[in-house]
Amino acid sequence: MKRILVLDDNEDILEIVQETLSYEQFEVKSTAEGEEVLPLIQDFKPHLVILDYRVSGMNGGEICKQIKAHPDYNDIPVIIFSAYINSNGELNAYGCDAVINKPFDLGELVDKVNNLIQ
Repeated sequence: MKRILVLDDNEDILEIVQETLSYEQFEVKSTAEGEEVLPLIQDFKPHLVILDYRVSGMNGGEICKQIKAHPDYNDIPVIIFSAYINSNGELNAYGCDAVINKPFDLGELVDKVNNLIQ
């Protein structure tokens, strides 16, 4: 079973994403705390990471840069989702593999996850 790690500080979004991806036969672990992402990657060994751009502390883009700079994790696909960015180019500068704008369509989420995780 493929594993996905999700970061978002909105509990409703975490719940919807977790339910949707679990229904699609993924093992999902979620957190609302940005500083938990790298330790969770080490423990959970996800096949894909989904990061909200706006979380307390470090933003999802900075976390993405850390993941992509890490020699053990840089091949893990990262999706950033955000309601606050005007152009995907801003987010792509962090090295993410895909961008999803909020509010997002669950079908789009599933399609992007499946495309990146194969």
